[in-house]
Amino acid sequence: MTAMMQPSGDASRGAAQEQSNGPTALRIILGVKLRRLRQRRGISREAAGRAIRGSHAKITRLERGQVRAKERDLRDLLTLYGIHDPDEREEFFGLAQQANSPGWWCQYADVLEDWFELHLGLEDAASVIRTYEVQFLPGLLQTEEYAYAVSRLGYPNTEPRKVARIVALRMARQRLLHRPEPPRLWAVVDEAVLRRPFGGAEVMREQLEHLLKMIELPHITLQVAPFAVTAAAAGTPVTLLRFVDHDLPDKVYLEHLTNAVYLDKPSEIDQYTLIMDRLCAEARQPAETAAFIEDMLAELR
Repeated sequence: MTAMMQPSGDASRGAAQEQSNGPTALRIILGVKLRRLRQRRGISREAAGRAIRGSHAKITRLERGQVRAKERDLRDLLTLYGIHDPDEREEFFGLAQQANSPGWWCQYADVLEDWFELHLGLEDAASVIRTYEVQFLPGLLQTEEYAYAVSRLGYPNTEPRKVARIVALRMARQRLLHRPEPPRLWAVVDEAVLRRPFGGAEVMREQLEHLLKMIELPHITLQVAPFAVTAAAAGTPVTLLRFVDHDLPDKVYLEHLTNAVYLDKPSEIDQYTLIMDRLCAEARQPAETAAFIEDMLAELR
C-alpha cells in the first residue's frame, strides 16, 4: 500500500519544477538548498546566524522555510557559503523572489490563521494528499452548505460575515482538485463522520450526492472506515502530503481546533504512513464505499 503514495510518471526537476510550486513550497526548497550549502562548508547554525546579524534560531526558521529570506541575509549567507559565481547567486535570488510572492490565500488574511497558512501552501504544491478524518468530512470534499454547518460549530461566537469568509476560503481550496494536473486525493473517513447529520437531512443528502460525483474523478479515492476498524484507534485527523520535488520532504499535518503540528522526520513519516496503510487495508474499498453512500442516500430520501 505504501507504494501507492508515489506519484506516477517521471517529473522534471530544477527550475521548471520550482516554477510550478507555490511560494510556500519554494520557501522550503530554498531553505533546503541553504542548509545543504551550510552543511557542505561545515558551518554551524550559530556562525551562520552571526553572519546575518541573527541567531541560530533564525537560521533554523530560514532553513525550514518558516520565514521569508531577506535579500541582504541571502547575499551574506551565499558569500559565507562560498557561492560567488554571479549566475549561481542570481538563481538563488530569483528563487527567493518567487518564494516571497503572496499566495492566492493571502486574500483571506482576515480569517487565515498563521498555522493554517503553511498547510494551504503545502497542499497547493502536493502531488499526493492522504487524509484520515474522524469528525468531519475533509475540507476538500465539503459542499458549501456542509461547510457552513461545521464552521458554525467550530466558531459558535463568530459573526456571520467571518463564517462566510471561512467557508469561502474552504471553497477556494477545492479549486486544486479541478486543475489540469490535480493532486491525487486519497481520503479515509470514519463511518461516524457520515452518520452525523450536520446541517440536517437536506444538507447531508446534498453532501452525499456531492461525494458520489467527486469519487467518479480518477484522482480522488474515498474509503469509509467502519466502526469495527481497529486501525482507526489513531483517534485524530491525519494528513500526509507528498511532493514531486525531491527538495520537498514529505509532511504529516495534525490539525487541532486552534493550532496544528507539522512533522517531517523520516521516522514520523513512516509511523503515520503505516497507520494510513492499515486504515486503507481495513476500511471499505472504494466500490464498497460508493455502495455504502448510495444506501445512506436511500435512507434520507
